[in-house]
Amino acid sequence: MADSYDVIVIGSGAGGASTAYKLVKAGKKVLVVERGGFLPRDGSTLDVKKVFVEGVFNNKDVWVDGQNQKFVPDEFHDVGGKTKWYGAALFRFSAHEFEPDPEFGCLGWPFGPDAIAPWYDEAETLLAVKAFDNEPELQALIDRIVAHNPDWKPDHIPLGLKREILNDPKEAKHFDGFASASQYKSDAQWNVLELIKDDPGYTLVTENPVTGLIAADRDPKRVVGVRLADGSEHHAPVVVLAAGAMTSPRILQDYLAETGLKLAAADTTGANFRFHLNSALLSFSPFKDHDVLRKTAVFYNEEFPHSTVQCLGWMDGDMLAAQLPAAVPTFVDNALGARAVGFWATTEDGSSRENRIISGGKSGLPMMDYRLDRIQASLDEHKACIHAFERSLLAAGLAGVSRYMGMAGTAHAMGSMITGTDPANTVVDPHGKVHGMEGLYVGDGSVLPRSSRVNPSLTIYAWGLRLGDHLGAAV
Repeated sequence: MADSYDVIVIGSGAGGASTAYKLVKAGKKVLVVERGGFLPRDGSTLDVKKVFVEGVFNNKDVWVDGQNQKFVPDEFHDVGGKTKWYGAALFRFSAHEFEPDPEFGCLGWPFGPDAIAPWYDEAETLLAVKAFDNEPELQALIDRIVAHNPDWKPDHIPLGLKREILNDPKEAKHFDGFASASQYKSDAQWNVLELIKDDPGYTLVTENPVTGLIAADRDPKRVVGVRLADGSEHHAPVVVLAAGAMTSPRILQDYLAETGLKLAAADTTGANFRFHLNSALLSFSPFKDHDVLRKTAVFYNEEFPHSTVQCLGWMDGDMLAAQLPAAVPTFVDNALGARAVGFWATTEDGSSRENRIISGGKSGLPMMDYRLDRIQASLDEHKACIHAFERSLLAAGLAGVSRYMGMAGTAHAMGSMITGTDPANTVVDPHGKVHGMEGLYVGDGSVLPRSSRVNPSLTIYAWGLRLGDHLGAAV
């Protein structure tokens, strides 16, 4: 017999956890379905070899690109989703990043920043967002960069980290791209779901993927539940897709194919996919670096209004060895690592309806059809930003190299089910309900019409909290 709930949430990442949290606090009976399980807390999630070389915790699902070439995207399936593995940066989008920017190919939000500001506030409280002082050697480098080119404007990165991490060098050196074993890093599990874990209205099912949505009898426009991989069914008058911008649209696409339902939003489902243009810049100093936290500063430059350059976390011989050829001796890795300083250049990618996620159905491989020549303005600015920053690093005494992260670097996956008022060009309304359907909402980064120039995590949390309050009053 199928279990019944008030709301079923598919996914336990930033958006799913936030939506579930608000619903449970509103007294609703909520089921959260997560395809992955709980991460171990034995320190293995801090192990460079296991995380970066062996990929023990990574997604293993194979995808194809628009040229039918296979690749494995940088996804994580576990309780807390990708928030377990992010770099703890929790920015608000700037006010202008809610507006359309036609020259750059950016769509606009259906509302301004004031409409989401209260949930930004709440998310920052839940996640204990704070700034950290730059460590001495990083501050000296920043001063040299700015002295050479004052157009680079440094600022502090708002971080979801406990200050106690400074007393634990191992964790301090392994928070950016690793999952914390000691709860030093704010994430969707420890900072959101943990607050409701003992509430009788909250149920979490793990390691049991959703295989399909359930339609009401003779009414495919109304979703009334989910089917799971173990054959079980669970019913609720409201289902929230929060499995991420690469999975949520495929669940809806499969449902439309299964039921034959014709929606105005069907062609836009999966479209306008974005995941930032990201490049890693690795620089080498003639002096050994003794800082440990490092990821505390971000650079802005008005010449590149859609881009930022953030400091990366700790880089050492083990981290370099994971990236360099195996033939490079260990002593070389360690020598370089002791002098390595990393940066992360991010550029907002404009929206193209042709950059999209496409389900492979029950037997085919999913497709990410994404090409940079469809967003030429983004590509041009990204290259120019990197070259300019490399020149400033060289003037500051650091020589280095950059590498575009490519198709697999999907940590910031967004779009594919964007919000707006026009059912022909957007997928969900300003409150997250799928146009033309009843009982189906979207609560993850799929809804973001713009990707901005910073990490989207805080905005996804805020959207989830806002959606949870809306549904808590409506269900």
